Order: sequence, then structure tokens, then C-alpha cells
Amino acid sequence: MSRPVIVVMGVAGSGKTTVGQLLARRLGVPYAEADAFHSAANVDKMTAGVPLDDADRGPWLDAIAAWISQQDGGVVTCSALRHRYRERLRRADADLWFLHLDVPKDVIAVRMAQREGHFMPPSLINSQFAALEPLHAGEAGGRVDATRSPERIVEEVLTLVPPPGSPAPSSAG
Repeated sequence: MSRPVIVVMGVAGSGKTTVGQLLARRLGVPYAEADAFHSAANVDKMTAGVPLDDADRGPWLDAIAAWISQQDGGVVTCSALRHRYRERLRRADADLWFLHLDVPKDVIAVRMAQREGHFMPPSLINSQFAALEPLHAGEAGGRVDATRSPERIVEEVLTLVPPPGSPAPSSAG
């Protein structure tokens, strides 16, 4: 029975990496960090404070989709801010389940100001929120309040994720 691949999505600073790693450990599945799939040119562009456009994101999304297509269960982080990006990933696996980490902009601003060693500058927060399209009705996934501890978030997610072999429920929360 195949296990779902979960895409942990949200704006920069929402906790995707922390929650994704913890969730993968709890589920005993492989984990992949979306930032590792970016080209050097994308990283340079974001470091300079320039938002990526769809031409920049295309190869990045395709690389993530290739990883997804090779998994029987897994967790991958990906901002997946727009519905069309999620649909592009879903072509790799129709049963993808999206976990939207929902965090207010003021909380993200504080987190980004305290963040060290990451190429995404706080100046791109507004562009992240402008691009964000929450899960549409019918999209397999759920939205959780990501202002809580990663452990509490994962506990909630474990109640939302469909068990192996079951149809993925549509967006909740």
C-alpha cells in the first residue's frame, strides 16, 4: 500500500523545515528540503532581495516533482504558494497531500528578523504573502496554525494525514 507524500507549504519563515523534518521522523519516511533543489542563480537572486518569477520556479518545481515521483511516502518542503505550483507538483503524484503552515505576517516578520544564515531576506516577506493562495476547496491537504510549537503542529498533522491506501481528504482547517 503506498504512503502519501506530504508537501509542507507556506511562506518563508513559517517553519517548513523544522516541521517537515520532525514530521518525516515521526512517519519514518524520507525527507527533502526544497531549498536544496534551487539553482545557484535562484539563490543569488533571492539573496539580492529579488523575488523569483515563474521562469525561475519552473525548473525548481520540476526537480521537486522528480523527487516526489520516486517516493513511496515522504515529506518535502516547498513554499507552493500558488495553486498552479501545487498542480504542477501534483502531476508527479496525484495523491500529494499539502500541509499549509499558516502564520500571520507580523509573526513572520519577527521570525525573519531573527533568522540567521538563510538566503531569503526579510525584504521578500510582502512578495511571499502577495503570492500566497491558500488551499482551494477540494485540494488534498490541511491548514494548521503554525504559531504553536513544532511538536504540537506535528501531533495535529498526524490526525489529519490520510492513512496509506485511503483517499486523501480535501483541504481542512
